[in-house]
Amino acid sequence: MEDVLEVYTRPYDERFPQVCLDEKSKQLAGEVREPLAAGPGRVARYDYEYERKGTANLFIVCEPLVGWRHISVTERRTKVDWAHCIKELVDVHYPHAEKIVLVLDNLNTHTPAALYEAFDPAEARRLLERVEIHYTPKHGSWLNMAEIELSVLARQCLDRRIPDREALAGEVDAWEAERNVAESCIDWRFTSDEARIKLKHLYPEIVEEP
Repeated sequence: MEDVLEVYTRPYDERFPQVCLDEKSKQLAGEVREPLAAGPGRVARYDYEYERKGTANLFIVCEPLVGWRHISVTERRTKVDWAHCIKELVDVHYPHAEKIVLVLDNLNTHTPAALYEAFDPAEARRLLERVEIHYTPKHGSWLNMAEIELSVLARQCLDRRIPDREALAGEVDAWEAERNVAESCIDWRFTSDEARIKLKHLYPEIVEEP
């Protein structure tokens, strides 16, 4: 926990951008009856029945200190999908960074080995040398600031029926663009000193011998 909190105290340095990564699944659903549009004195109406259209996955990467985020819509959330997300982060979004300081939760798909499953050894090693990985502890994924971005996304964009991946990509692209133009940042104030007080029960108790 304190390892991640220490990362958040580092000053901004464009050579070593601090990036958070997380993912979320979204159920795709279509209407079985045409919704009734809103009118004077009448709200829009939707039938409670819907048609299941499968699921899609959302990878989100964000740099809280500069108010930037990007979302990729994928069909699945496998190790290979995650590896391609890392490659995009390194080669597309931060090609000039010396090393990306990456915070993410410790899922079994979020491993260096995943890069070797997706790419040849030389390419996998090249990508790994460009990232400095910091995992959140077990039951501590709330320490990942990308979860805050996903919460905002869910409330502002995903809280309705979306029928397919193409429509989902269009919706999240518009949301992403608006947030990036506004440079919406996250004001993170939780520190290691506060953790030692508020989360004292999580620390081992040291008993001094007489």
